[in-house]
This record gives sequence, C-alpha cells and structure tokens, in this order.
Amino acid sequence: MPSPLSPTDTPPVPDLLNDLQHQLAVFARRAEQTRLAGLGQVRNSMDRAAYLLLNRLEQYGPTGVKALAAGMGIDSSTVTRQVAPLVDGGLVERATHPEDGRAVVLELSPLGRARLHEVQQSRRELVAQLTSDWTEAERATFCTLLTRFNTSVSEANTGQPEERQQTPQDGAASVRPVLPES
Repeated sequence: MPSPLSPTDTPPVPDLLNDLQHQLAVFARRAEQTRLAGLGQVRNSMDRAAYLLLNRLEQYGPTGVKALAAGMGIDSSTVTRQVAPLVDGGLVERATHPEDGRAVVLELSPLGRARLHEVQQSRRELVAQLTSDWTEAERATFCTLLTRFNTSVSEANTGQPEERQQTPQDGAASVRPVLPES
C-alpha cells in the first residue's frame, strides 16, 4: 500500500494517456453492462451487431455482402453469419442486384426500418438522460471527439482512410471508409 503524501511531497503528475486508456476500458465495461441499449421495453432488445448492420443498410441502401463487410471493417463470413437471423426475422431482405442479376444485395425491410427507428429512439432517450446535465456544446464536443476517435481506431484496424460526409437525417458528419470502386 502506498504511503500517504506528506505536506512536503508533490502529488504525482497525472499521466493523461494512462487516464484516457483507463477511462476507455471503464467505458467499454459499462457500455457492455448496460449495452447502452435504450430505455423501457426496447432496452437490450437489439444486439450491437444487428444494430450496426441495420443502421448501415439504412444509411447506404441495398448492399452486397462483400461491400457491407468492407464498409464495416469485418470479413464477409462474419456479415453472412450476423445477417442470417436478421433475414430469418424479416428485418433484412435479400434482393437481386439491379445491375447484375446474378448478384444478391441485402436491404432493410420495412419491418427492419421500423424496428431500427424504434431502437434508435430509445437509445437517443437514454443518451439524453445520461447527458441531461450537459450543455449542447458539451454534447457536440463529445460527439465530435468520439467520432474522431472512432475514425482513428477504424483506420488503425483497416489501414484505409475514411471520408466524412453529411448524413441526411441530421446534417451531422458521419464517417465511411473510402473503398476502391469495383
């Protein structure tokens, strides 16, 4: 056990990077515990993989498995495995590619869109509650920095630069990988 500081001791210099990595670990644990999945009946009703896949399909429209996997920074077999229960549950539909009748694309079904919007609303309400004592400027700063951090993590994992674009829903900057055209 460390000895208490005497009046002549100086407190240790905080290590900002150590504090930051620790807070990220705490955040990851708490996010997993609560799953940051919303409030009320919708709480914990959609896992992270399903949420991210449905959100991506809503954002970018019908997408092939390979493109979906590349855009999410995961492999095609993972997408295929994660999409199967979404198809079985009627949240995602398989359709023929409009330009190549041999190819299949995945698209959000009307049920999937409604379900996604329900979960998004519940999660927005939870975030509003968790940040109720924050100013709008603090929320905006946190969102900007978290987006920037997620972009850095994604680029470190995929080795691909990401481009920012405006989302039509709220005008906020979103990020998507710059993929080679196929």
